[in-house]
Amino acid sequence: MAMAMTTPAAAFAQQPPVSAQPPVKVNVLNVCSPSADAQKELSSTLAKVPDKPAFSKDYEVSRGHSTLDSNTPIPGMEPLPPGAVSAADWVRVRREFPDSTLFSNVQYSFSVDATNMVETLVLRVRDPKPNDLMEVSIEDSASAVVSATAMLSTSTPVSRVKLEHFGKASVVLARCGGTEGNPATDQTVYEPIFHAASSIMERYRDALGARKMVPQELTRLGVRTSTTTTTKAGTGSKKNP
Repeated sequence: MAMAMTTPAAAFAQQPPVSAQPPVKVNVLNVCSPSADAQKELSSTLAKVPDKPAFSKDYEVSRGHSTLDSNTPIPGMEPLPPGAVSAADWVRVRREFPDSTLFSNVQYSFSVDATNMVETLVLRVRDPKPNDLMEVSIEDSASAVVSATAMLSTSTPVSRVKLEHFGKASVVLARCGGTEGNPATDQTVYEPIFHAASSIMERYRDALGARKMVPQELTRLGVRTSTTTTTKAGTGSKKNP
């Protein structure tokens, strides 16, 4: 009886080709007009942030100067023009929550470059398993601000709120202005969310002592914090260690 035999080469030829590139899944976020479900999740999550936070004894304060160049691509950021260099000074403070709270820690950062000042507050969830929520991020920014002290002495409206999830798309709400030929998006319905986020930023700015700490730490970096400029202090100015 003749037996059909398949050579290893033939068996390999019958296998479907393996793609060299893994499949890419793209999630498009409607940050200007989130859905009703997204609005509900944003509101309910912000309501869980402690009004009067109590922190453990552990904490961390850091400061630094970071430089970006056109050869350093950053995900989510527009690439710099060839040869362009951008630099920013920043201050960061982190505090731990007690073990019984939903969030494990909170991190506040303040950065200033040649044209912008940005505040970011991030609250990290202790156990993301129940609803896959990993962290809450709140951000505000300002341009042409006279000093860090001036910005911190006022309540800058929050411009972006983000819920970061594990294994699924984030939920984001951002202020969206108009451009030439395109009118601004009517975001009146989202104002309660922006207001809640702005209130959280205000409370935690106070709870973390940012109003006093940030100008002090920026001064240590040589950044003027209470004059009419945000540029580096001139040569010969006294710098704290």
